[in-house]
Amino acid sequence: MHKGFFGMALNLDQLATFVNVADLGSFTAAADKEGLTQPAVSLQVKGLEQRLGVRLIERIGRRAQPTAAGIDLLVHARRLLQDAGAAEEAMLPYRDGASGRVRIGSGGTASIHLLPRVIAAVRKSMPGLAIIVRIGDADDILRDLEANGLDIAVVALPASGRNFEIEPFYEEELLAVAPAGSLMPDGGPDAAFMRDKTLLLYEGGNTRRAIDAWLSEPDSRIRPAMEFGSIEAIKELVAVGLGWSILPGLALRRDRAAGVTTSSLQPKLTRRLGMVMRRDKHLTRGLRDIMKCLREFKG
Repeated sequence: MHKGFFGMALNLDQLATFVNVADLGSFTAAADKEGLTQPAVSLQVKGLEQRLGVRLIERIGRRAQPTAAGIDLLVHARRLLQDAGAAEEAMLPYRDGASGRVRIGSGGTASIHLLPRVIAAVRKSMPGLAIIVRIGDADDILRDLEANGLDIAVVALPASGRNFEIEPFYEEELLAVAPAGSLMPDGGPDAAFMRDKTLLLYEGGNTRRAIDAWLSEPDSRIRPAMEFGSIEAIKELVAVGLGWSILPGLALRRDRAAGVTTSSLQPKLTRRLGMVMRRDKHLTRGLRDIMKCLREFKG
């Protein structure tokens, strides 16, 4: 046995850096993820290789890949890092009196009309759970999730990222919305009918892309009269007669009898909401409860 092989404990920071390099295939990408310089990442991996006495990463072309020894170490490294995360979480109640923390990222509709009910359900079993909700567009939310600034994202699908686990959990209908008293065609308005209206649409994102695809004629592009970053603002403007819109059903449940008229579209248009997490995310009790309540959400 190598003299002193067990004389120094494994360094968790070195293990985490090694896992990032192996997963991302790049020292530079691992450095960006960890907020370090590329030489610092190289030193972390080199130190781990010296500690274990084996080569862990090799370059094949422009890609950094784990050696046979590195592949074996990855299994143990992931388990050690997950156990370390669990140990830190177990100490949270003693450190600050909380029962853990979950950071959720979502768009405006989910944060107003979906998450409050989910959070209320979770709080019944974990009253001390600290829950932080960050609202933004899907691209920003997913970037924060990738950087581990969030624990879970609730976004309109599709979403992509090789380090993400994506689980659809709710499908909702998108509805035509008009000022109260407006006449809707039997069976609901079709795309040609809606194109003739003054349209007030939400700007950007997967939901807008789905609406544009539903509205569009071949070789044409939809140009709404106005675009907004707030669905709540659109509802108010429709209610005072400034135009029509297409909005998620969740955002309209409390408004169907006051200020606006709603109808299914012809053909119907739906969107799927999904929960997104990093593949290597440690599933704390709070995070598991959030996921369970999202799966049980019925709208």
